[in-house]
Amino acid sequence: MMRDPVTDTVLSLEAVHVSLGPAAQVEALRDVHLQIAAGERVALVGPNGCGKSTLLRTLHGLLPITSGQRRVLQRSRIAMLFQRPHLFRMSVLRNLQLGLWLSGMAWSQTRARAMEALRRVELAELADRNGRALSGGQQQRVALARAWALSPDVWLLDEPTASLDPHAKRDVEAIIEAFGREDRGVGRLPATLVFASHNLGQVKRLASRVVYLEQGRVLADLPVHDFFNQDLLETLSPQASAFVKGETA
Repeated sequence: MMRDPVTDTVLSLEAVHVSLGPAAQVEALRDVHLQIAAGERVALVGPNGCGKSTLLRTLHGLLPITSGQRRVLQRSRIAMLFQRPHLFRMSVLRNLQLGLWLSGMAWSQTRARAMEALRRVELAELADRNGRALSGGQQQRVALARAWALSPDVWLLDEPTASLDPHAKRDVEAIIEAFGREDRGVGRLPATLVFASHNLGQVKRLASRVVYLEQGRVLADLPVHDFFNQDLLETLSPQASAFVKGETA
């Protein structure tokens, strides 16, 4: 389904195709039209292999587009978090400092910003701990802190809580929710969140809009309350309706 153009669109894809693999024989995204406005919280859902991760990487610019066009609002900063965060074999603090330094910040300024970020995720007391020694939930919180320290305008999250226990999932969800709603100051657009998830309860809690993919195509793009209205969804996208019924059975 197509959406009308939105003011303050921060990311858009227009008729995008992405092919992967040797000789680009696998068409991973097919004719994707997507506009994401500042402040939206967009969930990407669909069966395994439907293209959610590919779409996130395409939005970030990590994958080349075979055809079509990707547009980014000028000077927008994008951060992407993967399902399994990669931390270097060094202290948590150094992991954050390195990310800030690589982004262009003077090394002398990185410590204060990194500690502020760790306090935001309630991990300041682990600043000197080896990042690889942390639990999965703690590592994901460090990855969120590392992204927040860069003050991104757009957050792209690929199954951010998929491998975590229930308690850690709640902690990470709460951090994501807080980051998405915080006051960003005068002249800054509200933070934008795009995340892939298999957890429909999480989608209901975090998303304002749901995009359903199947075989690389967008087959539904609806406000969250419409997506979970089974009668309406059955009419607009039988494939998405069947997926929701299967996930909630």
